[in-house]
Amino acid sequence: MDSATTLTSLIIALPLLGFLVNGLLGLSSKSFRQRKALIGTIANLTVFIPFAIAVYFFINMGQDSAPIFVELFTWIEVGSFSVDIAYQLDQLSILMTLVVTGVGFLIHMYSVGYMWEDEGYWKFFAYLNLFIFAMLNLVMADNLLLLFLGWEGVGLCSYLLIGFWYTDMANSAAGSKAFWYNRVGDFAFLVAMFLTFQHVGSLDFDIILSSLEAIPADDKFWIAFLMFIGATGKSAQIPLFVWLPDAMAGPTSVSALIHAATMVTSGIYLISRMSAMFVMSPEVMMIIAVIGALTAIVAATIALTQNDIKRVLAYSTVSQLGYMFLALGSGAFTAAMFHVVTHAFFKALLFLGSGSVIHAMEHVEHGLHEEGKDVHFDPQDMRFMGGLKEYMPSTYKTFLIATIAIAGIPPLAGFFSKDEILAFTFNAGFAGFAEPLYMVLWGVGIVTAFLTAFYMFRLTFGTFNGEFKLPEKISEAAGAEKHLHESPKSMTIPLWTLGGLSVVGGFLGVPNFLLSTFTHQEEHINLLHNWLYNVTADYELGLSHSVEWILMTVSIFVAVGGVYTAYRMYGSGATEESDAKLADRFGVFYETWKEKYSLDEFYEGLVVHPIVRWSDKGLAKFDMKIVDGVVNTVGGVVRLFGSVFRYVQTGVTSSYALALVLGVILVLSMLIL
Repeated sequence: MDSATTLTSLIIALPLLGFLVNGLLGLSSKSFRQRKALIGTIANLTVFIPFAIAVYFFINMGQDSAPIFVELFTWIEVGSFSVDIAYQLDQLSILMTLVVTGVGFLIHMYSVGYMWEDEGYWKFFAYLNLFIFAMLNLVMADNLLLLFLGWEGVGLCSYLLIGFWYTDMANSAAGSKAFWYNRVGDFAFLVAMFLTFQHVGSLDFDIILSSLEAIPADDKFWIAFLMFIGATGKSAQIPLFVWLPDAMAGPTSVSALIHAATMVTSGIYLISRMSAMFVMSPEVMMIIAVIGALTAIVAATIALTQNDIKRVLAYSTVSQLGYMFLALGSGAFTAAMFHVVTHAFFKALLFLGSGSVIHAMEHVEHGLHEEGKDVHFDPQDMRFMGGLKEYMPSTYKTFLIATIAIAGIPPLAGFFSKDEILAFTFNAGFAGFAEPLYMVLWGVGIVTAFLTAFYMFRLTFGTFNGEFKLPEKISEAAGAEKHLHESPKSMTIPLWTLGGLSVVGGFLGVPNFLLSTFTHQEEHINLLHNWLYNVTADYELGLSHSVEWILMTVSIFVAVGGVYTAYRMYGSGATEESDAKLADRFGVFYETWKEKYSLDEFYEGLVVHPIVRWSDKGLAKFDMKIVDGVVNTVGGVVRLFGSVFRYVQTGVTSSYALALVLGVILVLSMLIL
């Protein structure tokens, strides 16, 4: 076995080993469940070592290096159909592996302190390791079926982690909701694989991408469209995005892992991996762009009205994923992956920062209970927060860094990736297909950028500025400030690490025109484009440098305008008063946003309730009358014969002897005659 095979096997196997060790020993040994330091160490090492190996591959892989294929064994072989457990290490898969294991390791480290008091500590880390194993299969697979195994694996793990505190029925319902909404997209993905195999005869990426010309145009459209539907489930796009905000019911580190850097980016990764096929279906590209833009602005308007700190971030995630799909639909596959990377940094930081705040607010509630005060409040509601920067300086500073990054303020990471998406969307307005529509979508992207800066600084100001609002809300909570504290180093070290990445991460994709404007030479300084240009099928960016400067300037002014507006309204920390002004100004629109466009109610009325009623009135009767009737009839017949034949069993030996003799006579008579 060569070194590449060994190292690849370790990347995949170590998280699985961590799951098995912590899971099986935790399940069978009560003493092991008490050894939390050992459990945390095992879980962290089995993610950190794969990250170190991925760094090794990255250092030794050039931008022109050919992919490394590692085949471990044949998985399925039936007739002409054969699928291997095999992995493909190229520039795209290594990039995603670095994100999954790197950010995943920081979240594991953070979870050591965050989940320390939880009784299910061992089980939580077992699930986290299993999730990383499934995600690595998804991003490193060299065929669609193995990718789908990881795809379903992260779906299972999300169900387990979202509903981790399953004794609360709301958490269980949230886990089930995520599971079922994802099944809708997964079915479409399966059909796309069937169609692909029908035309190509293989599910290997290299064979599919080299045989695209053999697929008829109509079927190519349907394969791309069905894969996109699959992506809308995993990556929370309209109409399947409503599961993600409810998924905030899980522990905060779960929110950071699933909804920032890994599972929700699966759809973007899939479309980027198959980008050569998608560019051959411009109609599907247009649909992707429209859905992405609509998702971005719908989620952003909802985020304006939310008071739960994690729900604001959840809708922010949906909105940013919409940006990524807008990029995909505009032919900017590398820009979409760029935003995946930067979003992993600042959104994981925001979720972990919110977890640090919630951790402190829960400590306040426990402290008040110990004082004998019967005080109850929602530790995630920012209307009870305010003034926390005085007590939680590390959390505040890192949270502010992430907020600036996601708002698109230069030179932080989010500025470069968001600006590139908007530039490519504008560029698509001159690409020859649905040109006016793409100009409208660019406008939607600009409005969403303003809203993003506004609602994120609303969240930050409302949480950290002004006075601590809890005592104002609950008189019994007087003096609660003394219970506020900064989180332990196991939680703040990942915050500062992600904060640094949120500052410098954008320099992976510095646009080429920034240098070429001054040197008058077409220098390719965009490192990420140089890294991925052999893997993704990006459209050519044909804008002049002057147009690119204008677009960047507009983008900066829009972001700064959103920040300034938020400061004017929420800078003092007066959340509720400013929200009331917004509600008065926007009236029925604000109420619609606050009610989340009533999408959950719409789905309940359109799908859930009819199915439940049909089940109650139709299937239940069928079950009772037909299914139960057949079973009961069979049982009745058996019982009837039994009640008749039991009279034969007299218990008298002479009767049995007589029956035996008569039986022998009967058999002999039949043979003779």
